[in-house]
Amino acid sequence: MIKQFTFNHFEVNCYLIVDEATRHCAIVDPACEASFEDAQLTQYIEAEKLKVTHILLTHAHVDHIAGLRQACALYGLPVTMHREGCKLLRQAEAYGGIMGFAVDNMGDLEVNGIEDDEILHVGNTEVECRYVPGHCEGSMCFVIHAEKVVITGDALFHFSIGRTDLPGGDYPTLIEKLKSRILTLPDDYRVLPGHGIQSQIGKEKKYNSFLV
Repeated sequence: MIKQFTFNHFEVNCYLIVDEATRHCAIVDPACEASFEDAQLTQYIEAEKLKVTHILLTHAHVDHIAGLRQACALYGLPVTMHREGCKLLRQAEAYGGIMGFAVDNMGDLEVNGIEDDEILHVGNTEVECRYVPGHCEGSMCFVIHAEKVVITGDALFHFSIGRTDLPGGDYPTLIEKLKSRILTLPDDYRVLPGHGIQSQIGKEKKYNSFLV
């Protein structure tokens, strides 16, 4: 099961990957900015009697990690991410000041580095990690084949793609990686983006003007 929340003034989609058999779960992009958002996430986890085993990042832009330090401390877990994104963690405080987020520097957080094609296990649920740079360094997409979904962060949106004009962005790389690593998934897989509404692989192949 995938549970979606939307947090902070950038309206970031945060996801819970829930293995219903074991009640283990992973938090993807803990973007909670306010205390009531923290409470919304933690109270759901408690009410559903879930055990958080992973805190995953699609990427480390500050809007996606606004609640990262709190989540790591609360659940006693490292942040699981591609190590190429660690530079952005160290810059979180500076970028936060520019983008309206009151966050501390997160460069001291423990990092569990993951690689392209690595398989994580959330209970009995397999999460396939696909490295899709181009929006920024360290950008990962997470494929949950049992649910027929891919969590794309800011790499792919409904009929759009992530911006590439920020540091670490590269338009040709993003297009190539989306075509070779994401659009090769079956047409009926749902696309769960970092912002905005859900889509479907088949629809993106047919209607996304950046990728047709």
